[in-house]
Amino acid sequence: MVKEQKTNDKKNKPSLKRRLWAFVFNLGLIGVIFIAGYVGVVYMRMPSLDSILHEKRLPTIVFLDDAGIEIRSSNRIMGTPVTVENLPPHVWQAIVAIEDKRFFEHGAIDVRSTIRAVVLNLFRGRFAAGGSTITQQTAKNIFLSRDKKISRKVQELILAQWLENRFTKNQILDLYMNRVSLVGGMRGIDAVARTMFGVGADKLSVAQSAQIAAMLKAPTLYSPLKNPEKNIARARVILAEMVRQNYISLDVARRAAAELKPAPGVRDTNIYRYWTDFVADELDSVVGVLDSDIFVHTTINRATQEHVAAVLPKYTSGFQGAVLVMTRDGAIKSMAGGTDYQVSQFNRTLAARQPGSAFKPVVYLMALENGLTPESYVNDSPFAVGDYNPKNYNEHYYGDIPLSVAFAKSVNSVPVKLTKIYGIDSVLDMAGRLGVGTKLKREYSTVLGGSEMTLVDLTNMYAVIWNDGQSVRPYSITKITRADGTILYARNPSDAIQVLQPQTVSFMTELLADVVAPGGTGHRAAAPGVLGGKTGTSNDNRDAWFIGATDKYVVGVWVGNDDFSSMGAKVTGGTIPAEIFREIVR
Repeated sequence: MVKEQKTNDKKNKPSLKRRLWAFVFNLGLIGVIFIAGYVGVVYMRMPSLDSILHEKRLPTIVFLDDAGIEIRSSNRIMGTPVTVENLPPHVWQAIVAIEDKRFFEHGAIDVRSTIRAVVLNLFRGRFAAGGSTITQQTAKNIFLSRDKKISRKVQELILAQWLENRFTKNQILDLYMNRVSLVGGMRGIDAVARTMFGVGADKLSVAQSAQIAAMLKAPTLYSPLKNPEKNIARARVILAEMVRQNYISLDVARRAAAELKPAPGVRDTNIYRYWTDFVADELDSVVGVLDSDIFVHTTINRATQEHVAAVLPKYTSGFQGAVLVMTRDGAIKSMAGGTDYQVSQFNRTLAARQPGSAFKPVVYLMALENGLTPESYVNDSPFAVGDYNPKNYNEHYYGDIPLSVAFAKSVNSVPVKLTKIYGIDSVLDMAGRLGVGTKLKREYSTVLGGSEMTLVDLTNMYAVIWNDGQSVRPYSITKITRADGTILYARNPSDAIQVLQPQTVSFMTELLADVVAPGGTGHRAAAPGVLGGKTGTSNDNRDAWFIGATDKYVVGVWVGNDDFSSMGAKVTGGTIPAEIFREIVR
């Protein structure tokens, strides 16, 4: 009986093999539950897919010059959205060829590439190859950080599968091309194409497409700007892959290889920063709050702006300076608000400073309209109005001289005497007709430039004279459009008003021509094609000005110190500003 009981107990006791399998099964079940729980926790911590997928960005403002060519853009961290359908095929083919050649064949994960990468990494004993698909990279670029954590990799796999289930392959490739992170914090191949090659992604050549695709592995290391040799070497590999995968012919690859070169990059856009800041301020009153990307067609001339930006620093060592170039009807063709935007963003074309003798044409215009001519004699001698007792430069007086001589030599007593005769209100009225009257003080010091004005105001005032006496209003924008071509704004030129009599204009242009003639205060500005101009120097040589014209442009130049300190007796409107003007208009 006892023996039989022992036999039954032995039969009922699980074998060691069965116990081992049970242990393995339970361990596996626990592992599955743990992994499922971990994946669930990771999933719960994932970002909101729809909110990030439809990420909002500030509207991009693209500034164009007077020829319709882009000079700068703002808010362009992300480029203009592109799609497989609106790009030349070689653009996306270069990307697929090097990043994921089986992209259109596999799902979210390329098992074959993953196994090959694992084996290679084990064989070499280091991380030498990756197996991430474009879908996985898209998931990482859009949703995840770059932290090297297991949880991030799990999230990447989940998101990759989600993308594959929700979008077509072309749509996933669109997302990748628009969101891939490259250099300078920019995202998307369009932004990089514009930075590296100065064209949109839809204008990239086969060679340029290969150079951008070369950056995807390591943007800084393979940058065609920073490391052109490495970029070109990898681009050659990509061209070979494109041939191997039948995207392009061998002849096309050879021609593209011959075109590979360091990226020129966009020209130094800092020289346009004063200008684009100025235009951006104008946008608020023109289009209001932006809700889409816009293209702003401006009046700036690229060649003129680059020339001005090169000339100004050559003459202003130790000082600051500003230049404004505009057409007779007010179109601003160049604006330099300082010698270096990176050093100071303050736009000095908009700074209120004392114009000195550069204001005197207003007084002479008033006198000419009251019957005087350039040949009329006036008396230059010490003169005072109450406590106001202005003196000539070097306190030299000429006695009885023609009005033209008094103007050319920029004497001080004559404008004050003329104002005494015709009245300060007549002077302010003339200034008002020229567009600056409301900003002036009603006092005698104003006639010698004691009231502050900006370079924009002063240049505009002179433009009226050279615009045959017709009113001028400075403008910077000709048209604003959306990316699809919809016109949001188009400048409607207003009818100019005749504010100066033709005879007065004729006399004044004669006076201005005498200033740049030998013996005139602005003789250093003389150059072929120069019609005339006027110098100006404020008290203690704090400001020096020259405003002049050619048959094409009216040009205003200012030199001074931001702290209003003196530049020294040697710096007057007839020295540095006149010389800057001359070199600009040559």
